[in-house]
Amino acid sequence: MEHAMETLKASVLPLLLAAQQHELNEYELFRRMAKKEKDPGNRKVLHTFANSEHSHYEKIKSFTGHDLKPQLFLIWVWNFLSTLLGITFTVKFLEKIENRNVAKLYALADLHHYDLQTSPIGDLLEEEESAESILIKDIDEERLEYMGSIVLGMNDALVELTGALAGFTFAFQNNQLIAVTGLITGLSATLSMAASEYLSTRQEGGKDAIKSSIYTGLAYVLTVVFLIAPYLVLSNPFVSLGLSLLIGVFIIIAFTFYSSITNDHPFTSRFLEMAGISLGVAGISFFIGFLLKMVIGVDI
Repeated sequence: MEHAMETLKASVLPLLLAAQQHELNEYELFRRMAKKEKDPGNRKVLHTFANSEHSHYEKIKSFTGHDLKPQLFLIWVWNFLSTLLGITFTVKFLEKIENRNVAKLYALADLHHYDLQTSPIGDLLEEEESAESILIKDIDEERLEYMGSIVLGMNDALVELTGALAGFTFAFQNNQLIAVTGLITGLSATLSMAASEYLSTRQEGGKDAIKSSIYTGLAYVLTVVFLIAPYLVLSNPFVSLGLSLLIGVFIIIAFTFYSSITNDHPFTSRFLEMAGISLGVAGISFFIGFLLKMVIGVDI
């Protein structure tokens, strides 16, 4: 057994050191996140995370015999991203990295026919797989409470405006006119969507109808601005449409990835569904614009 342990230790040492570094970085990160967190409940969870990661670091250190230093730049980057993307996303994404490292350790242990659970870090690996998942449920973030409103605003903007821009592009073939028409359409739809969300939330007895409408409106108008931007800086309407659709796909990728992490949703199926609907509507609208231009004979 001792020989198996030494063989395993030598083969997995790089992975163990990487895991040890990750634990130390997380300890320092969660400690900094707790300092800036205003919600007492979330601050308590972050302190618990930090203490847990420090304990994990010490356990792995006793196995590797190496003392490490925190990677301050990487910690600063993650601390900044946690401000933008939230505590839940940051913690869950880092947890996924940890789980991947644990899976690699188990794979190497199996390769050496060694039961890793009987090793000094066996309890630690088992704890990594369960403890943080329980603690994450105690995090309370407003942005996640209104995720449905954000999805509603963004999805509607993507579907409606990509379709409208495709139709306008073939019908008008004039970037200034397309941009102005798109902005009017988008801003009007933003007010309509925000008002509809407010009334819907009030009718259903939701938590805060005003906040729901604000989140819906902001998601809608930001998506509108990103989609229309190519028409404001380029001169060729068809190139602008292609870039606008590409931006739409990137928005879908970014949001689907964020949602898949925070809500544990499958990424691929959600992305294909959203992208298929948005691009499908754009294609149909482009064809309608082509038909209208041919039938009516408008030349601008």
